[in-house]
Amino acid sequence: MAADPINRNPALEPPGIAGAPAARPVRPGPQPVTGPAFDQVLRGELQKSGDVRFSGHALQRLERRGIAVDQSMTDRLNAGVDAAAAKGSRDALVLVDGTAFVVSVANRTVITAVDPASMKERVFTNIDSAVIS
Repeated sequence: MAADPINRNPALEPPGIAGAPAARPVRPGPQPVTGPAFDQVLRGELQKSGDVRFSGHALQRLERRGIAVDQSMTDRLNAGVDAAAAKGSRDALVLVDGTAFVVSVANRTVITAVDPASMKERVFTNIDSAVIS
C-alpha cells in the first residue's frame, strides 16, 4: 500500500481521529444555587426590622426643623406605612400630628419630613397616596 499523498495537520483534525491531539478537558458548568432567593432573604430582613428607616436627607430635615420623633410617633408612622403598603402604595405622604413624612413604602424609608411651620405651600409631589395616622 502506498503512503498517503496528503500531508494532514493533526491540529486541524476533529477529536477522536488517530494522530490528533487530545481534546481539552471540559470544565463543569456552574453549580445550581440552593437555598432561598436573594429577594426572599431581603424581604424577610425588611419584615424583621419592621420599623421605618430614615434616609440621610430625612435625618437632616428632622434636625434642621427640630422635629422630635418619639416611640409613639414611630409606631403611628409604621402603622401608616403598613396601611399604605396594604393598598399597594409605592410612595406615600404619612401625616402624624401635623408632621408630614414622605415615605418610600416598598423599602420602608422616610425620604423627607416637614413640620407644620414649614408647610407653606402645602403641596407634595411624587406620591401616590396619603395616610393620616
